Amino acid sequence: MNILAVGDVVGTQGCEFLRRKLPAFKKLKQIDFTVVNGENSAAGNGITPFSAQYLFDSGADVITTGNHVFRRREIYDFLDERFDVIRPANYYPENPGSGFTVIDKGFVKIGVVNLAGKSYMDNASNPFTCVDSVLGKLEDCRIILVDFHAEATAEKRAMGFYLASRVSAVFGTHTHVMTADAQVLDGGTGYITDLGMTGPKNSVLGVKSDIAIGWLKTGMPARFDTADTPCMLNGCIFEIDEKTGKTLSVESVCIE
Repeated sequence: MNILAVGDVVGTQGCEFLRRKLPAFKKLKQIDFTVVNGENSAAGNGITPFSAQYLFDSGADVITTGNHVFRRREIYDFLDERFDVIRPANYYPENPGSGFTVIDKGFVKIGVVNLAGKSYMDNASNPFTCVDSVLGKLEDCRIILVDFHAEATAEKRAMGFYLASRVSAVFGTHTHVMTADAQVLDGGTGYITDLGMTGPKNSVLGVKSDIAIGWLKTGMPARFDTADTPCMLNGCIFEIDEKTGKTLSVESVCIE
């Protein structure tokens, strides 16, 4: 089966571009299951029930998040009520929502896990020990996908090799720049360090470039407005054998 993982959707522009491009692309590539990172999907950052539902209506099957998941209070109850929107599993257990979910497709169960990195991140416990615990709860899932929302390339690469042969795919999110290392690791685990983003192409991680440059030059607070430029959709297609849970091939995706 073909599983599509979509990089961080940024703001209204990213949501609208996803809506325009995703349905036809899924049909073209015969996509059976889609995971979308939506932690920046709301206007002004974070995720809201409205932006989450917009992603679902556009073709997402599961929404993963990251360090901005709790920025908007209106998402808290939504996280508790929905099984198909998850937050990092290595956040405090008292936090709203769950860090993993199981989707039963009838012929196969798909487990989706969300983790946050430790490097330059707040409020996250050790993701390596956390994922060991989570995998113990997904033993009946033949396919397991892990969204590792992390800053450091080395930490993401380490997680990929740590989970090689234990999960179907590991894909990094958060840094908004697609990496060139899409591959199948030993043991049949698909991997990419970062999926990239879905949003304004001519921007600094989705933000207007002049605002980002000004903040970096002066250190003064700035409102990070989403850039109003042509958009792109970044992601990866993992071709997975549903009988073994092993990834057969990985294809990077960039739609403009």
